[in-house]
Amino acid sequence: MMRIASSGVPARWRSPRVFPAYTPTLNLRRASSIQSGHISVNKGEALLFINNIFPSRLQWLLGNPLDGSWSYEEALKRINRPHFAASEPIHIIQRALPDKMPLEIKEVIPRTKEGGAFVKYSHVSNVSDIEIENAIKKHLRQNPIRPWFNPFQGVHVSRVLGKPWIEDLYRIPSQRLRVEFLPTSPESSAAELTIENLYSLLRPYGKLQEIEPQPSDSKTSPRYAHVEFSRLRYAVMARNCLHGFTIPEEHGGGKAGTKFKIIYERKIKLSMIKDWIFSHPRIVIPALAALIAAISVTVFDPMRTFFIKMKIKATLPTEDSEFLHWIRQQISKANIIYFGNRRADPRGLSAIWEDRQGDISQLQSWLQENVETFIVVHGPRGSGKRELVLDNVLKDYKHKVVIDCKQIQDARGDTAKIARAAQQVGYRPVFSWMNSISSFIDLASQGMIGTKAGLSETLDSQLSNIWQSTATALRKVGLEGRKLDDKDIHLSDDEYLEAHPERRPVVIIDNYLHNAEENSVVYDKITEWAAGLTTEYIAHVIFLTTDVSFAKPLSKALPNQVLRVIPMGDCSLDVGRKFVLNLLAYESSMETGSEKVKNVDNMKDLDNCIEVLGGRVSDLEFMAHRIEAGETPKAAVNRIIEQSASEILKIFILGSDNESRHWTREQAWHLIKALGHSEDGTLPYNQILTSDLFKENGEAILLALEQAELIAISATNGFPHTVKPAKPVYRTAFKRVAENKALSSRLDLSILSQLLKKENSAITKHEEELAVLGALPKQPRELHPRIYWLLEKIYKSQDKIGQYETESAVLQKNLKSGN
Repeated sequence: MMRIASSGVPARWRSPRVFPAYTPTLNLRRASSIQSGHISVNKGEALLFINNIFPSRLQWLLGNPLDGSWSYEEALKRINRPHFAASEPIHIIQRALPDKMPLEIKEVIPRTKEGGAFVKYSHVSNVSDIEIENAIKKHLRQNPIRPWFNPFQGVHVSRVLGKPWIEDLYRIPSQRLRVEFLPTSPESSAAELTIENLYSLLRPYGKLQEIEPQPSDSKTSPRYAHVEFSRLRYAVMARNCLHGFTIPEEHGGGKAGTKFKIIYERKIKLSMIKDWIFSHPRIVIPALAALIAAISVTVFDPMRTFFIKMKIKATLPTEDSEFLHWIRQQISKANIIYFGNRRADPRGLSAIWEDRQGDISQLQSWLQENVETFIVVHGPRGSGKRELVLDNVLKDYKHKVVIDCKQIQDARGDTAKIARAAQQVGYRPVFSWMNSISSFIDLASQGMIGTKAGLSETLDSQLSNIWQSTATALRKVGLEGRKLDDKDIHLSDDEYLEAHPERRPVVIIDNYLHNAEENSVVYDKITEWAAGLTTEYIAHVIFLTTDVSFAKPLSKALPNQVLRVIPMGDCSLDVGRKFVLNLLAYESSMETGSEKVKNVDNMKDLDNCIEVLGGRVSDLEFMAHRIEAGETPKAAVNRIIEQSASEILKIFILGSDNESRHWTREQAWHLIKALGHSEDGTLPYNQILTSDLFKENGEAILLALEQAELIAISATNGFPHTVKPAKPVYRTAFKRVAENKALSSRLDLSILSQLLKKENSAITKHEEELAVLGALPKQPRELHPRIYWLLEKIYKSQDKIGQYETESAVLQKNLKSGN
């Protein structure tokens, strides 16, 4: 077991050396000095500071030197030969002292973070401290010591003149010192030393680089000066030897003397950088925004373009792979497993596509022509627009991208819209969540410097970035087929794309104008972008929409071009019948292996049911599925009618009126009842506009109801002619809703109440004008026609009021009786 000395440190730190007439005791002590902050020096004792005995710059390998641990000393315990290459601090100190030095080592206080140690010694009275210092320095010049961790710099020793401060604070030594001038007592004053005085005091410890006195106009107290040494070890030596030293009057310290307080000061402090950044937001924040933008353009934009290209060419590898095609054929022949569609027409749509071969051929021919315009496929929901374009027209096209506006528009918030738009085209990485954070930064920036930093991007700018990257990817895809031996290699890229429309990718914009608002950023940007694709010959653009007002925004984007439109209406009864039978035959064969239609003998009323549903593909498909589930055609149609009636009541009748709706429930009910009782299911357009409910802004109301898919307006020679239900099944649904006597009486009563208010308001207005005319002193002859006209208007309005009140009384009686 290691023997402990009386001072509380291991006995191994005692010096094995014995000087003549002296027995020095070498103890490495620290705890008492750290706790008190100073080294107690009695009479006859003095201090030396020896540097370069600890690897101060390598302490991080062994542990943090600032946490108060003995990491280096503990590591030396694991070395079998610690004296090798001057590795042990005590061994270095012993070698630094001459053999015949008349002194006794009392204590050694290590300073590991500064790479040195304080040595307290006592000596006889006939030997001065200066003589001891000179003897040690002479000895080191003759016998230099170079530790293993710093072989290019030797060990140096200096006498401690002041009262060193022993601390274990987190203060890293540096070449730059702050020398403060303090008074020796509270009642005295300190003198500010000149540069010459500071130089003469500090130069003995090493080469100086700069001495910066405190500015004369500075109000900082106490006064100070900055001193910078050429090397770190010089600054460490000066700080430990002169801290607390009192400068006498002959060296510029004044009559009462001036005390030195020396602390380390970093050349560049992190706090200075932070203060500069916060003090110059007008420079830092725009520079940061520019840096982020540069990184985004340089690093992320090429990545995003690459991912968009992969999205556009997503089907190319599997379709062109001969190996996968051979595997599919072999497994299909062996009946091991099924790949792809068992039949070419799983939904039974072949009958519909046969009827629409003209539209399919027309679309395919347009894609081969070099015309700068949009292609629009317009039709109601469920008419098969998407299937027509993707499954028939573009089935052989390898490069296409589908953008579903419904998913983008239905997203809540700008961040979600950006993420959905990026997902549609494969734009990634997208940092949509950063938009919210950067918005707060912009808000803070506006409060600090008065302007936004430009870190956050609006929905407009973010969508522009997404569509611009997509246009770049589309252009690269269209140019990938060029070869050096092509006959038109002399053409530029733009001329090549213009001359080869078959090479351009196809962009399908589905659900265009879905849930559109007056100022929709999404549709404004996508329309502008699509116009650029078309006019620059980058891609063909096909719009799929149910909105009847598509021509206005598209014509605005391409004002000098005529849109190419394919209308998608309901199919004929014969085609609808074939569609249902084909679908039933397919589903039956999937279950029984037979092409025979199930329950075909029980579907004698199938034609009547198809006539009720009309040619809407979605309704016919729903009916076929219900029949396949075991229902009769009549029951399946009845289910569709009930569902449609419920939708009509919920959306147009029972729903509360709000500002977003451009019609009232009374106006919707008037059309539902009139179309339900109509013999042919149509109403003249002008007849509706002349009715009392639609006299004010009637055309806008009918257009809004058409957008909401309650009615459809048919045109003749470009002019509105008739109004019919939006879906064929709505005709029967309107009739069924109108047959509800209680609901009909209540809504009719509401209409009469509205008409009564309107007529009473008209009478009041006419009476006010008559009162003004009657107040005139004379009645000129020229006013008689006006007076008669007003009286006639009042008479007609009152006659209508009488009729309305009579009808209201009957309706109220029916409601009370429960009929």
